Amino acid sequence: MVKFKPELSRNISAIQKCVIPIILILFITLWTGFFAYHKYLQNQVKKRTNIITADGISFLEKINLGGIDQWVLIRGLEKSNPVLLFLHGGPGAPLFTYARDIGVTAKLEQHFVMVYWEQRGTGKSFSHSIPLESMTIEQLISDTFELSKILINRFKVSRIYIFGRSWGSLIGLLTAKRHPELFYAYVGIGQMVYPLENDSISYQYTLKIADKFGNEEALKSLKKIGNPPYNYEEIIIQRKWLTGFYEVMMSEKFNKKRINYRKKLLSTPEYSLIDIFKMGINPFFSIKCLWNDEFYKVNLFNEVPQIGIPVFFLAGRYDYFTPSEIVENYYQKLQASKGKDFIWFERSGHYPELEEPEKFHNVMVNKILGKVHINEKITH
Repeated sequence: MVKFKPELSRNISAIQKCVIPIILILFITLWTGFFAYHKYLQNQVKKRTNIITADGISFLEKINLGGIDQWVLIRGLEKSNPVLLFLHGGPGAPLFTYARDIGVTAKLEQHFVMVYWEQRGTGKSFSHSIPLESMTIEQLISDTFELSKILINRFKVSRIYIFGRSWGSLIGLLTAKRHPELFYAYVGIGQMVYPLENDSISYQYTLKIADKFGNEEALKSLKKIGNPPYNYEEIIIQRKWLTGFYEVMMSEKFNKKRINYRKKLLSTPEYSLIDIFKMGINPFFSIKCLWNDEFYKVNLFNEVPQIGIPVFFLAGRYDYFTPSEIVENYYQKLQASKGKDFIWFERSGHYPELEEPEKFHNVMVNKILGKVHINEKITH
């Protein structure tokens, strides 16, 4: 056994006494700088998107829905404007990160009171205490119904608009079918119709593009998971490759820039660092719970063959996350006694509200808000 000399032991001890405080100081400095950067980014967003109109509305609120605390961000330049409930995608895709892209960049907050809701298990509404058995499509429909009634009572209106994107479009249309009395109209973007067919077309497209690019790693990975139905791990693999190819394609065709999601997350005023850390611990919580056999049984061709409110589908020409060909087929067959419309976005994929914000604004305000509210005034 090697014995250290007393002088050597004292030197090691002295070095440890010096190094530990230095490491601690560096750690504190690093996190102080990170916190300061986080606050700087948030303040920049707040300054750029602050609502200062006399009758404007802007607040973050915790609301209990179905026994679980959930968060909504409500913003609008005029609190007397029609209320629009926005249902996010995913499942589990944080909404507050790009709420202002919808409300400010696409200017919807000028014409609507926008209600951005992060569903149970998502973003600021994530909690480790959420019962797993409550993470179901039926519960989310119930939460949507409950929140819609709260908004109607809060703003003293007879009805609201309901807007669903991607995953949220499934919840939104099913809710609108069951409770048409609550809604002026339904708007779907990246509409989900029949998940099994949806993912089959999406998979074959991704496989085709991987082959076109000669990406052997992608081909091997995709062939390993095969055709749907998928579990959450398999859908993450398929979507990872589709997202990568999609970003390249949109950049080449329309010079679309990639979004820095980490920076957007840090700059979101509604998220504390604790919120971000919590999301990072279990980022796939919602998709683990909801991308399952129950999900793949949904078929709106059978479940919602007709509806009693106006319906609008906004479809990106290059959307292969929720292939627009299925949506167009469903639109043709859907019986909508109060009217329906299908609008193509020729320079968009899965995100028309971000990829063509000006057209998105014009459609939402002139084609949807104008048309529906004119008809409401005539009938009343």
